[in-house]
Amino acid sequence: MLHGFACGSGHWRHTAGPLAAAGWCVYGLDLIGFGGSAQPALRLDNRLWARQTRAFLEEVVQAPAVLVGHSLGSLVALSCAGFFPAWVRAVAAATLPDPSLLITVKRRRAPWRRRLRRLVITLLCRLLPLELLVPLIAHTPLLNLGIQSAYNKPVIGDRELHQLIAWPARRPTAAWALRGMSIGMALRPRGATAAALLDRLSQPLLVLWGDADRLVPIEVSRQLKRYKPDLELVVLPGVGHCLQDEAPLRFGGLLLDWLARLPDPTPAGPG
Repeated sequence: MLHGFACGSGHWRHTAGPLAAAGWCVYGLDLIGFGGSAQPALRLDNRLWARQTRAFLEEVVQAPAVLVGHSLGSLVALSCAGFFPAWVRAVAAATLPDPSLLITVKRRRAPWRRRLRRLVITLLCRLLPLELLVPLIAHTPLLNLGIQSAYNKPVIGDRELHQLIAWPARRPTAAWALRGMSIGMALRPRGATAAALLDRLSQPLLVLWGDADRLVPIEVSRQLKRYKPDLELVVLPGVGHCLQDEAPLRFGGLLLDWLARLPDPTPAGPG
């Protein structure tokens, strides 16, 4: 289970238990830069997180697995399935945010434009006073407003949820990770975008989306079948961006039903 931006594995607090009770072996992974993982001053993007996930599957799980992602975690799950297909049985994505899904015309920039873009993005991200902005948000009511924007139901007052988001953001290295992610995600190649990854995905894909999602509107979900026509899309009425946490019973029921319909895994693991 792969969490979304600004979260950690604890965001599956209402989902992991029922899956385990249904007989599934469940792991929650804190992606590098989030949760309890290190927050290095490195470029972070979905390619690195896909390699982290693959390493976890190889060293700990030691078998192909179903990857369940939320938001950014969905992109990581998709990336791991695309780059390391032998390790991924299927992908379930609770929303899939990526600007590439809204681009209808693919244009190749001249080399000098690409170099200029890299320079400008890197310079802007390094000039941003994130060491001041991140603590300001993490220690003030602005954090509550940010959390609430991801939910359709009221969650201000949910202390467990607030602590889950606040603790990583209050670590002294949080600004380093945010800067590295901002640069890395902005400068990743097209092959690491959701559009390109969906084009190459061969495994089954379930996509769940809340129709009251204010962060990644439901309209984005309608672009997905352009890239993978055989995906299964399910819309949850009245649910916001964090559907696995806001509507865990509906989310878990749909996920378990889909898992039950997956083809049996092949007996031999990756070579």
